Order: sequence, then structure tokens, then C-alpha cells
Amino acid sequence: MTLVVVSVFFVLALIGMPLAFALGFASLGGLLAGGIDLSVLPQRMMHAVNSFPLMAIPLFMLAGELMVRAGIMQRLVDFSNAVVGRLHGGLAHVAIMAGMILAAVSGAAVASASALGATLVPAMRKNYDDGYSSAVIASASNLGAIIPPSNAMIVYALMAGSTVSVGGLFMAGVVPGIILTLGFMGLASWLSVRKGFALSGEGFSVKRAGVETVRALPVLLMPVVVVGGIVGGIFTATEGAGIAVAYALIVGFFVTRKLKLSDLPASLFGAAVSAAMVGALIAFAAGVTFLFTIDMVPSTMAAFLKDVTTSPMVFLLLVMAILIVVGMFIESNAAYIMLVPLFAPVALSFGIDPLFFGFLFVFNLVIGMMTPPVGVVLFVMCGITRVSIGDLIRNVWPFVILQYVVLALCIAFPGIVTALPRALGY
Repeated sequence: MTLVVVSVFFVLALIGMPLAFALGFASLGGLLAGGIDLSVLPQRMMHAVNSFPLMAIPLFMLAGELMVRAGIMQRLVDFSNAVVGRLHGGLAHVAIMAGMILAAVSGAAVASASALGATLVPAMRKNYDDGYSSAVIASASNLGAIIPPSNAMIVYALMAGSTVSVGGLFMAGVVPGIILTLGFMGLASWLSVRKGFALSGEGFSVKRAGVETVRALPVLLMPVVVVGGIVGGIFTATEGAGIAVAYALIVGFFVTRKLKLSDLPASLFGAAVSAAMVGALIAFAAGVTFLFTIDMVPSTMAAFLKDVTTSPMVFLLLVMAILIVVGMFIESNAAYIMLVPLFAPVALSFGIDPLFFGFLFVFNLVIGMMTPPVGVVLFVMCGITRVSIGDLIRNVWPFVILQYVVLALCIAFPGIVTALPRALGY
């Protein structure tokens, strides 16, 4: 059955069928090949999406939509410009800092790319070439899936079962996210000097920085309230997502006063479309996971890998190498849904910390969102800026390489990932 599932999926994916439907037809083919009652498929699909933790994804997406429509981007840009706008590569620093803050609101790279691109590209084009501007914003957007709250980490935790918690994964992303942000800013400074870009932005002023901090404070407090409540055990990730929606409504209606009742249908529709894509992937992939379990693929894979190596580090490096290739060709949510049930139990059998493995798994596939040929963030940026994919790829490689360097640092020094969540009791 496994051979049929894999063959059908790759054939359909190669001819351009959406991955969710490719997974569904692959499940159907496996059930037919195994002579299993077809009623199993809808049962498995319903069971997969009938999940309380899964509700956090559409709610966080809705919160992000509302915050963007509430006019927070201009406040974030003004705050970032007041703090780092005068450094070499000032506008690039503004984009990166705004991306880091927006990451703590939206939880998704694609949503961050849309908001940052629409807001910052016009200003950046006055100082930088289109390829470099798009590369910086794409890199800043990718922080959305690493810095909590992260929809990618919610999907991973759901697929991994009880072995890892959403709150623990959220906290695992904090330190690497900060390191990556600082690395992006350092790289932007070096590239701006190397390319001869002029300084932009006004000189630093304590008064101006203070004023912009106060204006941005309602936005800056949102991740503190939501993520702090989840980590502190006050509420679950799903309840936290609901609170994020309520917080976004309060900020939009009463603080920025830019959110209107007429914006709500569009926000709900945008969140629903994004959540439906993830939900469809999870539902259709449930059949594949069921068939893999029947064929004992995880245990067979564990036995095979233990024959190849008995070293947890070698196993970890093999998985990372596989994920680099997978990230280039398969959309990240599909990869989580297909591969987490296979690799997470094997990692556990090798004695690898599930929190450490989970973060590395997510981080690796997040980088894949910026690598061709199926880098979804790249295509979003091309759609926003109208820059050619070739020009964007030429400019984005330094930022992609930097992300792999940070990934290697996390592998070499596990404390970067695990120290904060362990200190908080995860």
C-alpha cells in the first residue's frame, strides 16, 4: 500500500494537482490497493480536523488579518524607523525589525510577506534595487513561522501528538528567532555598504523613539499577553488565539480606530481561505498517515535507520539533509503532515529531545519556504513587487545561507533551543 500511496502522490504532484487533493487521491489508491473499506477515508479525515488545538490556526490567522487592517503596520514602521532607521541599510533594518514584531502577531510567513511588502516596498524602492528590497522583506517575513505564536509549530505539535507541547515549541523559537533577526540586520548592514547604498532615515532621537514606542505599545503588548498567557498556563494555545482575536478587535476599534465593521467580512474570508488550505491538507493527509501506520512504516524506518547508524547525531543530520531537499519541492504544511508522524517516533527511539527535534524540523522546513523551485514566500513577494523570480533568487541567497548557518548553530549547541523552554518548565 505504501508504494501505491507514494507513487500516486508524486505523479499527481508532478502534473500540478494541488497537494491536498494529491494526498486525498493517494489515500484512495492505497485503500483500494489494500482492499480496505473506503468509508475509512472520510472517518479519518473528520477525526483529523475535529481537534480543539487545531482551532488555534484559523483564530491566529484572523487575529493577524485584523491587526493588519487595524493600521498597525504604519505604527510598527514608525517605531522601527525611530530605533534603527539611521543605521547602514536603515530601511532594510526597519523591514527586519517590523517583520520580527509582526511575526509575534501574525504567526505566518505568508501573511507577514503580504503586509510588509504592501507597506515597505514603495519606500525601499527609492533607496534600493527591487531584487534586494524583495529579498529583505521575504527574509523578514520568514520570521513569522519561527517567532511565537507560530502556526507551523501548532501543526507540528498536532501531528506529533503528546510528545511535544505547543507552548514548549513556542518558547524554543524565541532565542533562535532573536539570533536570526540580529543576523539579518548584520547581513543587511554589510550588503548595504558593499552595494554602496546611501544612509536613509533621520538621526536617532530619544524623544522620537519614546513617542513611537508609546504609539506602538498596544501592538508590542499583544504577544506578551497572548504568548505569556500560554506559557504561564493561564490558557491553552487555542484559548490564547481567541484572546488574540479579541485583543485585535479592541486595538483596531478603540486604539488605532482604523478598523471598521465593513473590514470584518474581508478579514473573516481571508482567514477562512488560509485556514481551509491547512485544514484540507491535514484532512486528506490523515488517510496517508493511517495507511503508513497499517504498513508499519515508522517502525520499519526506525529499524532501517538504526541499521544505518546508531548515532543520534548522524540520524539528526540525515533527517536535516532530507528536509532540505523536501523543503525545496513540497509546501511546508504538507511536509509536516506527511513526515512528522514518520520521523518524530524514530527520533524519540534514538533518545533525541522531542522539543529540540521538533524545533529543528520546523525551522528547516521554514527555510524551505525561501528556496526554489517551490518557495511560497518567494512567489508571494514576486506577486507583490513584480520583480522576476530570477532576480529575487539572486538576491535572497545570502539570507537563505544565513538561516542554514543559524540552523547549524542550533544543532551544534542545543541549549540555544532548549534552555528557555526548560527554564520555564517544558
